[in-house]
Amino acid sequence: MSIIFDKEHNLFHLKSEGFSYIMQVLDIGYLTHLYWGKPIRNFSSFHKSLHDAHVNLDALAQEYAVYGTGDFRTPTLEVQQENGSTVGELKYVSHVIMNGKPSIAPLPSTYIEVPEEADSLIITLADQASGLTVELTYTVYQALNVLTRSAKLINKRTDGEYLKVGRALSFCIDYEHSNYELLQLSGAWCREKHIYRRELVPGLQSVDSKRGFSSHQQSPFIALTSKNTTEKNGEVYGFNLVYSGSFLAEVEVDQFYSARVQMGINPFDFAWVLKAGESLQTPEVVMVYSDKGLGQMSRTYHRLYRKRLCRGLYRDTERPILINNWEATYFNFTETKIEEIATTGKELGMELFVLDDGWFGKRDSDNCSLGDWIVDKKKLPNGLDTLAQNIVNKDIRFGLWFEPEMISPDSDLYREHPDWCLHVPERTPMSTPSQRNQLVLDLSQEEVCNKVIDMLSNILSTAPISYVKWDMNRPLTDMGSAKLAKEQQREIAHRYVLGLYHILETITTKFPNVLFESCASGGGRFDPGMLYYMPQTWTSDDTDAVERLKIQYGTSLVSPAITMGSHISASPNHQVGRTTSLDFRGHVAMAGNFGYELDLTKFSEEEKELVKSQVAFYKTIRPIIQFGDQYRLLSPFEDNQTAWMYVNEDQTEAVVFFYRVLSKPHTLFTKLKLDGLNPFYNYQINDSDVILGGDELMDSGILPENLHGDFASCCWKLKAVKCCKE
Repeated sequence: MSIIFDKEHNLFHLKSEGFSYIMQVLDIGYLTHLYWGKPIRNFSSFHKSLHDAHVNLDALAQEYAVYGTGDFRTPTLEVQQENGSTVGELKYVSHVIMNGKPSIAPLPSTYIEVPEEADSLIITLADQASGLTVELTYTVYQALNVLTRSAKLINKRTDGEYLKVGRALSFCIDYEHSNYELLQLSGAWCREKHIYRRELVPGLQSVDSKRGFSSHQQSPFIALTSKNTTEKNGEVYGFNLVYSGSFLAEVEVDQFYSARVQMGINPFDFAWVLKAGESLQTPEVVMVYSDKGLGQMSRTYHRLYRKRLCRGLYRDTERPILINNWEATYFNFTETKIEEIATTGKELGMELFVLDDGWFGKRDSDNCSLGDWIVDKKKLPNGLDTLAQNIVNKDIRFGLWFEPEMISPDSDLYREHPDWCLHVPERTPMSTPSQRNQLVLDLSQEEVCNKVIDMLSNILSTAPISYVKWDMNRPLTDMGSAKLAKEQQREIAHRYVLGLYHILETITTKFPNVLFESCASGGGRFDPGMLYYMPQTWTSDDTDAVERLKIQYGTSLVSPAITMGSHISASPNHQVGRTTSLDFRGHVAMAGNFGYELDLTKFSEEEKELVKSQVAFYKTIRPIIQFGDQYRLLSPFEDNQTAWMYVNEDQTEAVVFFYRVLSKPHTLFTKLKLDGLNPFYNYQINDSDVILGGDELMDSGILPENLHGDFASCCWKLKAVKCCKE
C-alpha cells in the first residue's frame, strides 16, 4: 500500500518510488500540508500538535483553503449561502484508503486497468454551518511517480437551501518558501507553447484562459523549478489540469515568503448553483515531482499519458502517415482532384488520405454552411460514400474533417434553430470575420448535443471513414443560453465543456475503430482533457519547420510525441513565407505523427522520390518516436541549434535529430552529447560501419556533419549491435 495513515498522529504519508507527500489532521480539525519531495522512510518527525490558540490560519500550510476565518491568501474555495455569507471553515470528518482509482465522471481523468496500479485516499471535510461537504481525492501511481488530485463539492443541507459556488479550484498546496522559478507554456495562434520562466515574487502570478477553451495563449500547465534547473538537474514540481475549458493556474507568494499553488476551473464569470443534495466535481490535476530536472518530469507525463490517459484501439497502435488536402486546395477542389492527391499519396507510401474543410453544404468559404453536414454534390457529384470507397479501394484509408461545435448564421440549421447558438437574447451574437463568420453551438443544451451526435453518427456510419479531424476554430463569446435560468447563466462555460465531453464519450464509444484527432485552429485545445477522448492533436496551424522547433519543443514538456500531429507543408510556407528544404521540413515533422499538407501532384519526380524515401524511413523509426522516451538535448529557446532524441524501452534503438537554423561564419560544431542510452551497449550509426559505445555517445558525443547553409538538419538512427556489459 502506497498510502499510510498514522492514527496516533493523524498523519497521511502518500509515497511512490520517487516522492513522499505528507499531510496531517490537526487537533482542531484542519488538514495541513507538511511535505512533498524526495522519498523519505520515517515521517514521524513531521507531526505537529496545534490547538485553537496556536493556529495562525494566515500562515498554515493547507490542502484546501477557504475564505473568511483568518486565511487572507487567495482561497481555493468560495461558497455563498442563501443568507449572503461567504465565510467558510472546512474541518476533517473522515477518510477512506482504497486500492485502485475512483472515476470522476462526467469529467475525463487518468485511469487504471487493474487496482494494483494505484492507491487512493478520499478525505472528507465539512463546513458545519453551511452544510457543504468537500471530498478530496488523492491517487498515487506508485510505479509512475504520479500524484493526482481533485475535489468534489456536495450540498448536504437538510433545509433545502442552495449554495452558490463562486470559486472551486481542484487543489491547493502551500510551500514553506518561494525560492522557485515559475515555468509556463504561453503563446498565440501559430506560436503555441513557448517556454517562459521567471522568479517568483511577492503577490499573485498567474496564467489563465477566459476563452471557453484551454487556448493558444496559455496552457493548463505550470511548474515550479528550483533555481538553475536544467533538463537533467534540479527539482521540478509539475501541475497539469485535465480540462478543456477556461482555467486558472496561479502562485501566490505571501508575507512570509511561502508560496501557494492552485489550479482549476477559472472563477472569472463563473458561479454554480448547488441545490440541496447536488454535487459539483472539479477537474483532475496531474502532479509530477522530479529531482532530476525537466527531462525526468516530461518522461513521467509522457508515460502516464500514453498508457493511462489516452484510450482505445489507437492507444497502442502506430499512427498512420497521412496526406491532407487543405493547403493543397483549400475550399477549391473537385472529386477528381481529391482522388489524384490520394492516389499520389498511396504511390509514395502514405497510409491515410484526409479530406479537409469544404465538402458539405455550400462551403466555398468560411462564411456559411457549418451545421449543414450534407455533401456538396457540386464538388462531390457521386457523394461522400462513393469518394471514400474509391479511395479505400486504392488501399489507402479515408479520413474526414468536421467542425461539429459550430454553426454558421448562413445555414439551414441556424434558420431552423436560431436559439441553438450561444447568445444573450437582447444582443446580436458576434459572427464577424475575426470570429470566422460563425457562432458557437450551445452545448449546455441536451437537444443540441443529441443533434451533433446524430449528425456525426449518420456520416460515420454511411462511409468507410477511419479518421476524423475534429476542429474548433473560435473562442466562446456571447455567453448566454436560451434554456438555462437566469441564476445559472454563469454556469454556461463549464456546462459547455460537460456537453462536449458527453458528445465525445458517446461518439468515440460508438465508433471505436475511428482515429480521432483534436484540432482548435491548431493547438488551441491541446490539453489532457481532449487526449482522453482523442489520442492525438494537431499541434499548430503553423507548419513552418523553423517555428515548429519551438512549438514542438515546448509541447513536449508535457505531451508525448505520439499525441503531436506534425506535417510537411509547402515551401514557401503559407503562414510565414519562409523557404526551407524538403529534408529540413521532413526532419522536423518526423518528431511526431508524420504527414503531409500540400499538393503532391505538383511535385517533380525527384521530389516524389525524396518523399517516398522520407515515408519509408519514418516507418522504420515510427515505433521509437511514438512509444519511446524523449530526451531534449539542445533548446531552440536558448540557441541557434535544436536537438532531441527518442530511445526505445530496452535501449536497443534510438533516433536523434539535430537542427541548425542559421549558418554563421567561423563557427565550429561541437559534439552533441546524447542521453538515455545504455552505457554498456555499442550502437551502430545509420546502418554504417561506424560503431560507438553508449558511454562515448553520452559523455563525449557525436559530431554533426555535412550541414550547409541555413535551415540544415541531420538524423542518426542508432541500433545496439552487441552488449559489452562488465
